[in-house]
Amino acid sequence: MPLYEFDCPGCGQPFEKLVRSAAAVNDVVCPNCGNPRPRKKLSTFAMKGSSSGSSSAGSSCSTGL
Repeated sequence: MPLYEFDCPGCGQPFEKLVRSAAAVNDVVCPNCGNPRPRKKLSTFAMKGSSSGSSSAGSSCSTGL
């Protein structure tokens, strides 16, 4: 079960929710105010991977040679 992060546009409260499937994300409501339309945030992992701009030639892993 994936863990998703949300922001509520109604009360501004961030929260996390375990969701059984991608389709069930549409059924999530804010636990603080009950807003039925919280915004799903991009995960930090996905954002780091897509905006790092690094190439494999400049890898920080060293072979020691």
